[in-house]
Parts: sequence; C-alpha cells; structure tokens
Amino acid sequence: MNDIDSPNDNGAAQRPLGSGFGARSTADDVLAGLDLTGKLALVTGGYSGLGRETTRALAGAGARVVVPARRTAAAREALAGIDGVEVDELDLGDLDSVRTFADRFLATGRSLDFVINSAGIMACPETRVGPGWEAQFATNHLGHFALVNRLWPAIEAGGGARVVSVSSRGHHSSGIRWDDVHWERDYDKWAAYGQAKTANVLFAVELDRLGRGTGVRAFALHPGGILTPLQRHLPKAEMVERGWIDEAGNPLNPEGFKTPQQGAATQVWAATSPRLDGLGGLYLEDCDVAEPAGEDGGRGGVKAWATDREQAARLWELSADLTGVNAFAE
Repeated sequence: MNDIDSPNDNGAAQRPLGSGFGARSTADDVLAGLDLTGKLALVTGGYSGLGRETTRALAGAGARVVVPARRTAAAREALAGIDGVEVDELDLGDLDSVRTFADRFLATGRSLDFVINSAGIMACPETRVGPGWEAQFATNHLGHFALVNRLWPAIEAGGGARVVSVSSRGHHSSGIRWDDVHWERDYDKWAAYGQAKTANVLFAVELDRLGRGTGVRAFALHPGGILTPLQRHLPKAEMVERGWIDEAGNPLNPEGFKTPQQGAATQVWAATSPRLDGLGGLYLEDCDVAEPAGEDGGRGGVKAWATDREQAARLWELSADLTGVNAFAE
C-alpha cells in the first residue's frame, strides 16, 4: 500500500545545519535581530494555538499578517491587541471558499513573502466534506494545496517567498493510501491523520521542485508535541490513556510537551531564517533540518515515504485532479 523504499528518496538532503536553536527555543528567539517590516505573511489557523503564536511573533517583528479564518469573529477576538493583523473568511474544507478568498486577496495586488499553512484537524471521527472526501486529507492537505495554487501569482511575485507546511511526527503512522486516499473502508482516525501529515511533507517536496526556479522555496516541519485546541476531537479518556494528562486535565509530563511559544518556533524559523537561504524541500524539527527516520521504530526524523520525489509528483497530480487547480499546468 505504501511505497516506502525508493531510489527517489529526497532524504539524503536531510542533515541538520547546526542552527543554534533547539526544542526549547521560542518563536521570539528565532526572530531576534530580524526586521520584517514591509513583509507580508499569510498564516492559516493563525488565531489559535501555534498559529496564533506564529501570528503574534511575526507581527511583533514588523510583518503584516493575513489570517484567513472559518470563524472570523472568534479570530478577531483572539487576535485583538496584536497590531498589523487582518482577518478574512476562509474554510479550507470548502473549495468555493478557498477560491473566493484567493480572488479577494489577488484583487488587492499585494505579493506574499511567507505562507504558513498551520491550520489543521487531528484524529477526528470519520467526517466527509465536499464531494465525500475524508476530512483530514481534505482540510489539512487538499485545502492548502488549492489555496497555494490559487495564490501562486502573489507568492511568485514575492521574489523569494517561502511556503511552510506544518506537518507532524504523526506522518510516521501512514504513507499515502493510493488505493483509498479518502478512507472509504476501514477508517482509522490516527492513520488518516498520518496520511494527511505525510501529504503535507510531499506537498513541500514537489512545490519546492516546481517553484524554486522562481525563487520560491518550500519546507515542511514537525512543531513538537504541544497541548493546544488541535486535540479538541480527542476524548479526555483517550488523552489520559495516552499519558498526556491526568484525570483533572493537567499535563502528566510537562517537560515532554512544548509551550505554544516553543511549538511555533520551527515554523517561524522555516519562514524567515537566513540559514535556509538556497535550501528547500526539506522536513524540519526543533528549529533545524531533521535527519531521516531510523529503522528502529523511533519517532524522530522523517520517513522515506514522505520525501520520495516520485510520490510527491504523484500526489501533486492527484491533488490537481481532485481540486481542479494547478498553477504549474502546461
């Protein structure tokens, strides 16, 4: 089902740079000394959890930040007091909403310097959106795929923009189920989440290949383990069973989790770090390039099925067929 081993693996480029940052670095740490005045960022999910911290940090460094949100009133309330932020309506699970948002943005004539695809859902009960698509694959991957492709004129015009896909170590749970990407049988919420997170990495691999000639580079990343609203679909009993929280809802292993400020650091570093100039198509964790995942079953690094160039191109073609959008179509 998963073509794990391939001579087209991009993992050979996965080598840490020695960034000087680490798991406990914060978004403010990685932005120290950087002036983003005049830069424009778009952050999906930028009003909750890691997304909000990303928005706050970028705006604090001088960038203007566009936050598309399905719940615009909640987004404006959450972002009140942060200067340089604008909220607009977008539902990633609705391709018509993606199109109309992109049309509104392109009509402003502005170019984008950073696009951070931070919105997502995790381990939800089986849910169908659009024409019957599995919700995690549709929202976490297809919605962002359509958004970036529709916004491509503004991204390309940025003259060196970066597109950042927030994946997860959850990608270890599943490669792409090519024979059943929408889980029409045997739905497993965690494996479906894993497939969607693998798709986020493959998207960055192929977008970087397609876009690097224009100066646009793409990255994917694991932000770390953080207790945020992303866990909203998980029953409390399941989080207790997993050892994340106690019966009162308190974290059982605070040292094992990052704070939201620390969790946002890698995506901010991916978007802005000069150390990544000239690089792309890489998977990052703890504010550095991750190594390929080992064969010992450990949870660190990136799986070969997520960096395989053939699978990345195949997923791009499938996604273009499903969404009807492809900025690179000949």
